[in-house]
Amino acid sequence: MPTKVKGTTGVDKIEAGAVITNPEFSGNATVTGTLTVDSTASINGSNLPQQFGFRNLIINGDMRIHQRGGTITAASATVYYGLDRFWGYAGTGQFSMEQSTDAPDNFLNSMKVTVTTVDSSMAAGDRYMLSQPIEGLNVTNLDFGSSTAQTVTLSFWVKSSITGTFGAVLINGNATRTYVKEYTINSANTWEKKTITIAGDTSGTWTYTNALWGSVRFCLAAGSTYYGTDSTWNAGNYISTSNQTNLMATSGATFYITGVQLEVGESASDFEFLPVDVQLARCQRYYWKMTGVQYSYVGMGFSESGFGNYYCKLPVTMRTNPTVSISNLKAFNGVSNPSITGVRSTLMTPDAGVVQYYHTASAGSVYGAFIDPSTGYAAFSAEL
Repeated sequence: MPTKVKGTTGVDKIEAGAVITNPEFSGNATVTGTLTVDSTASINGSNLPQQFGFRNLIINGDMRIHQRGGTITAASATVYYGLDRFWGYAGTGQFSMEQSTDAPDNFLNSMKVTVTTVDSSMAAGDRYMLSQPIEGLNVTNLDFGSSTAQTVTLSFWVKSSITGTFGAVLINGNATRTYVKEYTINSANTWEKKTITIAGDTSGTWTYTNALWGSVRFCLAAGSTYYGTDSTWNAGNYISTSNQTNLMATSGATFYITGVQLEVGESASDFEFLPVDVQLARCQRYYWKMTGVQYSYVGMGFSESGFGNYYCKLPVTMRTNPTVSISNLKAFNGVSNPSITGVRSTLMTPDAGVVQYYHTASAGSVYGAFIDPSTGYAAFSAEL
């Protein structure tokens, strides 16, 4: 079988099933059939997606990691983190976020959103959305803000009880550049895959440090203040268009999402599934929750009258010095286990640190501190 067949137009064509050793091509080549690449291959071309390595710039896009656990409600114009790396924002209405096993084929989980308090009369400044913020160090190859900005493609699976037009956006860190794209949910309560290709932004400010580079956002409802122009880069902070459906108008309305992927290239590749331990470690760069085990110390340290210190080693290097919140931490003396009256942490680094706690016991009577195994936890957050 010949390895190459010369086309009448001067373009080399490879026959299906042909085996080529150490090929060298000049000009154009067309592959008919399936091309299997063995060993090492180097493929150049700005229109080809990034195929190998961590090509998905979204972390936990398959919604398997949920360290905070349970159901979390977004309300009161405040960011609330739900499943790892995703947060929700609500105005006067409210919606809940939880992990679900309702998912399309080949996926285990999704994030389920449920409207719990309606907002049927959307004010101009109202907005409801889901978002994942992206760290600049993870996307240095994108070159947004320059003439060599890369084209990217956003893909995701969505299922909603409400049909209509919704908005998905890519926005920079200081919310001055937004690409707005409409997509349509065609059938109620049916999983649908959506794909959006975005030409890289050649202007604007895009930060390539451990700070916020930008975010992917999914609009659930929005007022006119946040309406932008579809399918183009807008100068401003927008999350949809004037065609946006108001999911928040219906009590109990549901919105599921999973398989969120942002990658270099002009087309979407299959979702990149990572081993769960790798995905967890990536999430722990931004948030780590340690739960309690009966009488287990939270770290090595000492205690004196009125206060104690313990040293804590973090499981991965976090994005920046984390803030610490601790629930139901108790002093340990082997008898009464006095309650902790306060906790502060000013000596944390991205790798480790010292947490100081306060108690009412006398000197020498407290040997350390432990997290109550039923309801206690220590949370370390370096979220963007």
